[in-house]
Amino acid sequence: MPIRLKFHGAARTVTGSCYMLETEQARILIDCGMFQGSKTERELNYRPFPFEASSVDAMILTHAHIDHAGLIPKLVKHGFTGKIHCTHATSDLCAIMLPDSGFIQEMEVKLLNQRRVKRGQEAVDPIYTLEDAHKSLENFYALGLETWFEPAPGIRARFWNAGHLLGSASIEVEVAQTGSKPLRILFSGDLGPDNKMLHFDPEAPAQFDFVICESTYGGRDRFERSEEARRVILATEVNEAAKRKGALLIPSFAVERTQELVTDLVILMERGDIPKAQIFIDSPLASKATQIFTKHAKELQNGELLTRAFNSHYVRSTESVEDSKALARFTGFRIIVAASGMCEAGRIRHHLKNHLWQPSTTVLLAGFQAEGSLGRILEDGARTVTIMGEEINVAASVRRMEDYSGHADGPELVQWVKERLPIGRSIFLTHGEEEGQAALANDLRGLGLPHDCILIPSLDSVYELTGDACAFIAEETKPRIDPTMVARLDSHNDLADLILDIQDAMRKSPDEKSRGVLVRRLRKALTGDGGGDGGRRRPPVSGPSRRARGWDEG
Repeated sequence: MPIRLKFHGAARTVTGSCYMLETEQARILIDCGMFQGSKTERELNYRPFPFEASSVDAMILTHAHIDHAGLIPKLVKHGFTGKIHCTHATSDLCAIMLPDSGFIQEMEVKLLNQRRVKRGQEAVDPIYTLEDAHKSLENFYALGLETWFEPAPGIRARFWNAGHLLGSASIEVEVAQTGSKPLRILFSGDLGPDNKMLHFDPEAPAQFDFVICESTYGGRDRFERSEEARRVILATEVNEAAKRKGALLIPSFAVERTQELVTDLVILMERGDIPKAQIFIDSPLASKATQIFTKHAKELQNGELLTRAFNSHYVRSTESVEDSKALARFTGFRIIVAASGMCEAGRIRHHLKNHLWQPSTTVLLAGFQAEGSLGRILEDGARTVTIMGEEINVAASVRRMEDYSGHADGPELVQWVKERLPIGRSIFLTHGEEEGQAALANDLRGLGLPHDCILIPSLDSVYELTGDACAFIAEETKPRIDPTMVARLDSHNDLADLILDIQDAMRKSPDEKSRGVLVRRLRKALTGDGGGDGGRRRPPVSGPSRRARGWDEG
């Protein structure tokens, strides 16, 4: 049987990382992450895997972020019994992140089902539960960096620092071949940028047959700044927010992004560069993660700064839901850091619901926002959004700052690939959206890589790695999702947008007669009846389209 590589996630989209390496002797997964973004993509989390979980012999995990590890409990629930190989820090972080994910899913589905039952719809089940997540932790097997291990017969692997997250790793894999030298493959995982506060630069060997490289920021040069320059920019944003005398909301991934931001905020307050204010960390997960970061402080750059910052009297952590709700009663300038980073779940959505309509509020987006996510919709300038079934006017100032991104930018990705040369066969670009992948592919050709050497796989595509050339094999099953809907706003987003536009038009109609005309025209459009409206014109909807999140509509 030939050696095959299957791309079951992070293919022309940023989330859902999941690759299967299949040989005559074994099947192993690299990552098993959750999809985020539009409802169409998120629904993949609920659907069956495109493979039998029980048929997978082992798994190797690059790092603990949910878009790489979030479906592990589902994998175990559906029959996977093998080991999950990862670094020690990744194992520690998954021990808190996966149960947290299970708990959030249970709570989210509970609220969703309350709405569905009222509408006469059937209840839905969570992807997995808190109990499922705890059970999956029994499969974890932690290892150190640069140490060879054998996850399955005929396959050996080792981890290299990826510089992205505590414990994050690139994975070097060698697959035995009869009568030939081993096939060498490198999975980049997520790569960190230069000048990252807590991590050393990524490392890995060179001269691979195949490289699977992330492309999140392909083609984008963030003009990487020093730690001090980054703090200057953060200080500018905080000072502007303080002038508005309201809440500064920072949607942030609970693991690492929160630790970096809070460390810099405390440093700036201690130096007098920004007003002294209370920093609320509204995430029990972030508090637990900070304990793990402290445990591994010696593995980090500036670990002592992080430890000191989180002992500061400026920093307060909330634990209970009641503590979180109580934050809505505070007034004046304060900083609330809450998960999730793309505003897709967790407590940040409640804070956005409570504060987006207030002109005194500032929302600071401090990382990549996937297409279709609420964070991306806010970033793109939405004037109205729907959160938990409620229409919210966006009067807050929405700001963006990329300096805390955990991903290498375009030039850094090119440099990382350059240091891996020569690449004997092909490089696959994954974990990115169409525009960024096309730009990175063009930049990589500047290194001398031929056009047919750079491949951009689609979801569930299969490649045969043996033979004289890397051969694409058509998807083995019917596509789980229309390829044109990957990393795109979908009909659920469009419907939510349309509903907001209709409501806006109804409010702006001058009288009951005009509103009646509008309703009749809409009914005719729905029934396909066509026809006019007696010469009356629909009151126009002013302003640009307000792209609104529709997932919460159930």
